[in-house]
Amino acid sequence: MDGEAFRRMRIRKGYSISQLADRSGISKSYLSYIERGLQQNPSINILTKLAQVLDCSMDDLMGDGMSDITLDEDWANLIIQAKQQGVSKEEFRLWLEFNIYKKVRINEAEE
Repeated sequence: MDGEAFRRMRIRKGYSISQLADRSGISKSYLSYIERGLQQNPSINILTKLAQVLDCSMDDLMGDGMSDITLDEDWANLIIQAKQQGVSKEEFRLWLEFNIYKKVRINEAEE
């Protein structure tokens, strides 16, 4: 498990290490060991708990599903705010699809 990638995911999801520890039932020190690379092979039980709290797959936690895309701070904050306001992934997908559709229609009209 890539500790740095895990730390970035935790931050992207809007959790401090203390919040993640409280919500997952995993100690802060164990989470810190993961992030610092001292614990690279957490158990399935630990991965399951983390995946549930972080709303991701175990593959994502292990790095298989991690994207190479790095969000700047403004994008990350917008996503965190949307999540805090209760915007679901499905609502965001619909909004994105609508905006893509709008751009396509505008480009077609300009041609």
